[in-house]
Amino acid sequence: MLAKIKSIIVLIIIFLALAGVFYWRGINSAVSKTGEDTLFLVSPGESVSQIGKNLTEANLIKSEFYFKAYIRNNDLEAKLQAGEYVLNSSLSIKKIVQILTGGQAQSEERNIKIIEGWNIREISQYFEREGMFQSEELLELVGFPQVDYRYNKDIPKPKDYAPSFDFLADKPAYYGLEGYLFPDTYRVFKDATLDDIVLKMLNNFDKKLTPEMRADIKKQDKTIYEIVTMASIIEKEVRNEEDMKIVSGIFWDRIKNKQALESCATLAYVLGVNKPQYTTEDTKIDSLYNTYKNRGLPPGPISNPGLKAIKAAIYPTYTDYNYFLSRPDTGETVFSKTYEEHIRNKAKYLK
Repeated sequence: MLAKIKSIIVLIIIFLALAGVFYWRGINSAVSKTGEDTLFLVSPGESVSQIGKNLTEANLIKSEFYFKAYIRNNDLEAKLQAGEYVLNSSLSIKKIVQILTGGQAQSEERNIKIIEGWNIREISQYFEREGMFQSEELLELVGFPQVDYRYNKDIPKPKDYAPSFDFLADKPAYYGLEGYLFPDTYRVFKDATLDDIVLKMLNNFDKKLTPEMRADIKKQDKTIYEIVTMASIIEKEVRNEEDMKIVSGIFWDRIKNKQALESCATLAYVLGVNKPQYTTEDTKIDSLYNTYKNRGLPPGPISNPGLKAIKAAIYPTYTDYNYFLSRPDTGETVFSKTYEEHIRNKAKYLK
């Protein structure tokens, strides 16, 4: 009986020793010897189990079990810090936990999100809200909205990016970069300059506007600047991609027929305020960007359009529709063929 008890004790000791060895290996070994950096996010309030699962799925650790065990055994759960980290798959669980509990090696990068249809002033205000730059700094770099620098000698000219980008060749040099700051989510260094960020946006525009799209613009005897200007209006008028193409057809037809575009989006740009319906007095405002008062395209873009709006400007859908409006309650585009039908729709939806 004593011998049996001794055997059991020996087995327990061996088991604990092996468990200790496996545990030691588990927390000190890595996924690979030559790993690569991975951005890893710990969200506020995230549980140890969820963090362990995310680390496993990101191929940064082999075992969620050993991760949780190491945290629990060392009472480190409360020390885990939310944030963004650069982790490497060559790091052990022990080292990764040290980083996550010590706030070490936090990413030197950040995300910025530029929304489709934002104009330059809205982008500049976003940078200021994010604590990155003062609003005026971007405007001084890329140009103030609606400013024709031929007639505003007292305002310093913005930087000229045209020598670096072919797509800017047909843009009038006396206008800023409204329309070309491509909306997207960007990853930038926290110490990035405004110039760095603008260059990243312009490079993105350069990639998105494919050689085929540029060739098709040329075949239509249009300029990239005209397309971007049209796209900037379409972006602000409607949301749905198919609707964008139909509205594009309506607007290009109006230009062809020498009619005014009568775009409320251009009034919003001039007035700096969005209204469900603009007054007759609003439509008479003295501005070259007022497409109720002036025929054809405005002098330049009124927003920074996304790819869907740019494609719609290049590839319009021509229909029998001549008018449209957007329902304030749903955002749905309501089309009409006759002016009388359009007036009825305005009375119905724009109360």
